[in-house]
Amino acid sequence: MARVTVIGAGVVGVASAWYLARAGFEVTVVDRQAGPACETSFANGGQIAVSHSEPWANPQAPLKVLKWLAQADAPLLFRPRADWRQWWWLAAFLRECTAARTRENIRRLVSLGVYGRDCLRALREETGIDYQAQTRGIVHFYTDAAEFEAAREPARLMTELGCERRIVDAQEAVRIEPALASIGTALAGATFSPDDESGDAHRFTIELARRCESAGVRFLHGHQVTALRPASRNRIDHVEAIGPDGRYTRLEADHWVLAAGSWSPLLAAPLGIRLNVYPAKGYSVTMPVADPDKAWQASLTDDAHKLVFSRLGDRLRVAGTAELSGWDRALNRRRCEGILARTRQLFPGAGDVDRAEFWSGLRPATPSNLPCLGPTRYTNLHLNTGHGTLGWTLACGSGRVLADMLGGRRPEVGWPAA
Repeated sequence: MARVTVIGAGVVGVASAWYLARAGFEVTVVDRQAGPACETSFANGGQIAVSHSEPWANPQAPLKVLKWLAQADAPLLFRPRADWRQWWWLAAFLRECTAARTRENIRRLVSLGVYGRDCLRALREETGIDYQAQTRGIVHFYTDAAEFEAAREPARLMTELGCERRIVDAQEAVRIEPALASIGTALAGATFSPDDESGDAHRFTIELARRCESAGVRFLHGHQVTALRPASRNRIDHVEAIGPDGRYTRLEADHWVLAAGSWSPLLAAPLGIRLNVYPAKGYSVTMPVADPDKAWQASLTDDAHKLVFSRLGDRLRVAGTAELSGWDRALNRRRCEGILARTRQLFPGAGDVDRAEFWSGLRPATPSNLPCLGPTRYTNLHLNTGHGTLGWTLACGSGRVLADMLGGRRPEVGWPAA
């Protein structure tokens, strides 16, 4: 039985381990944290959102980014640094902002996203896994008429590609999600994706990790990988890690999967693999429901402010914004307060703001929003990283694609798309 070690125990790494184990591999997962989903998968927006397949890089993005440069609480905040990786990423981002590139990237993301959503549903049915799933769809709502008009073409294209995202007026949006009535006449319109879902990604990953362990997957928590050591120019020999006791540990396997999120390019660089993945720091606010009649049930997206709203049982989760400022996870209090202020403006009285908890995480973003998924020039090293804001949406799909690749099978989704 071939041995595969997955580096990273976030939702993408654990999903990879699940499908690899089902494919007959002997699987180990190594991660520096004390348990699964302790970093970017810990408190994300909670959406399984194929309808978010419109990349950040689109024809409208450059002017928006320029406008936001002077705003400390802007939806996308770029903080220039003396870091060649940041400027390399930005240059590639601008190249992806053409109409043709945007259409192609939407096509590929929808393809993998629909597949991933179907894989998640099959997994949920098979295992009975409970992660406070909500299957009420996702409503993208707009309080700016121009933003609403701009959403029509991406919605049409996604629907054509297999992700239903239909245009609805304000009255229909309120019928779907009554909590939107609080926005009143400021609600310009919405799109509705009935097949999208939401839930607690942290809880999902922990529960899936338990099922992985029951299936024989070994987890090495508290092990920080420091180097991937090649045996030659086309094969990895072993991996070095620092164990919980502070000592170096040599890890051996037949195949390796790099699923370390924003840290993937730092581990790949010494091997001569240049991954254009850069951290996009996002924030979330979690608070108890204060008034069930005012709180949302369906998952919502405020596109203009890059915020998502999910219902996790008796908790409300609001997450979003992006800050391109390196690998620093420090909380920017102003950005957290900005999320809370927008939530109070839209849904006054819905959540207990006095008990709000703030969090930040580093999304591994590529300029195109397409993940790095597949083989490298090292025959026994595969990538499953760079999923950006779509980590949970794409996790099960990319994990299964990866398992098919390593098992010598043709992936059902046809990745990479032609």
